[in-house]
Amino acid sequence: MNWSVEAWKLAEPIYNKILKLPFVLELADGSLSRDRFLFYLQQDAMYIDNYCRVLAHIASRLSDKVQREDFLRFALDGVAVEKALHRFYLGPDGMDGVEMSPTCMLYTSFETAQGLASVEAEAAAVLPCFWVYQKVGTEILASSSEDNPFYHWIETYGDQAFARSTERAIEICDELASRTTPAVRNIMTNNFIHATRMEWLFWHSAYNKEKWLI
Repeated sequence: MNWSVEAWKLAEPIYNKILKLPFVLELADGSLSRDRFLFYLQQDAMYIDNYCRVLAHIASRLSDKVQREDFLRFALDGVAVEKALHRFYLGPDGMDGVEMSPTCMLYTSFETAQGLASVEAEAAAVLPCFWVYQKVGTEILASSSEDNPFYHWIETYGDQAFARSTERAIEICDELASRTTPAVRNIMTNNFIHATRMEWLFWHSAYNKEKWLI
């Protein structure tokens, strides 16, 4: 069994809960309030800035030339698409005075910390950001119409280009897992599950426009 099949099976109950989040349900039917969506985009913009650095760091650690080039492409081309999406909705001044939320700080800190672990562990920690978004995007694209005010966001994550990048990221993680020890594979799985939980938490916190309590 490929590592990814096993990891997804363990994380799938979390993914099913993601699909039931008010943020995702209201995004799909277009009823999500604009202030909640903009709060999410602002936090996501800060997350993506860090995510880009983590992807590039993973690339620098990979010994396989093709894998290294693919992760660099993820960091450059893929993230550029997401940043363009942020600009589309937020405009030039949309990040003025924005503070990172507790959840965003937790997620970015978790992924950054994996740079001190094995490259296999680091790669597994970023995989849910590919996989969960691709599956959510595909799921809600099928039921969304073009008059949905968030259709452009949905279309970005539900299209075939993002699906191909996701499939390649999964493939690389499987390749890494196949050549490492059972102990490292276990760490990879734990990281994958933790990051999937944080995907749930990210949308949950955006719906509640999470702030620091003190």
